[in-house]
Amino acid sequence: MLTLSDRRVLTAAREVTSRLGPGDGHTVGSAAIDISGRIHTGVNVHHFTGGPCAELVVLGQAAAVSSDRLMTITAVGDDGRDVIAPCGRCRQVMLDLHPDLEVLVPPTDATAGEAATPVSIRDLLPHGYRHPDADSPRVLRFAGQYYDDVADGRKTVTIRLGDPQRIGPVTMVFEQAEAAGFQVLSGVVETIGQRRFGELTADDVRRENASSLEALRTGLRTHYPHIVDDDVVDVVDFRLA
Repeated sequence: MLTLSDRRVLTAAREVTSRLGPGDGHTVGSAAIDISGRIHTGVNVHHFTGGPCAELVVLGQAAAVSSDRLMTITAVGDDGRDVIAPCGRCRQVMLDLHPDLEVLVPPTDATAGEAATPVSIRDLLPHGYRHPDADSPRVLRFAGQYYDDVADGRKTVTIRLGDPQRIGPVTMVFEQAEAAGFQVLSGVVETIGQRRFGELTADDVRRENASSLEALRTGLRTHYPHIVDDDVVDVVDFRLA
């Protein structure tokens, strides 16, 4: 499901693309939202000597304004193409500079009713090259309903499937599905353990601030509908900075 922030990004990219004139010099518009809620836009620059894709222009535009992390990006093609997926080069650059970025791509069969579907940049570039000098600040995403529990110290663990994290400083970002923008807390990931989904413990329940083991498992299934007992999950232990 697209959040209001996702829809702001999509609307901005469509507006930029709608203003493109004739010719093949500029054929794609892109937009992104940063952690402060600012929208950044750009267009591609096509030329026989080479030129940047619209997404890379947006990365530069955003960096010229602030060092805030980008949360969501998308690109829209002209001539009625609407949302398009990023090329391989853009995927690699985004993975290196914004490893927790969400990308809006054309809808899948499961999201046919939506204009786009959000996908993690890591999922768009599986087995991607790891730049040895890339050490971008990390973002840990949460649904908005968890903000109070994390802020008050009731929730000190998050359980993730296919969402690798890193020990050290992290910006914890909470997004409401029905409100634009983000709430932010600074934190530190202290440990990352692994166990099978079917082997979650009472301690996991307590630190997740869940009411019971079954409630925890049910909640995780809403985030990961296809999870099974043998899937290995990451148990990410964090604290407020």
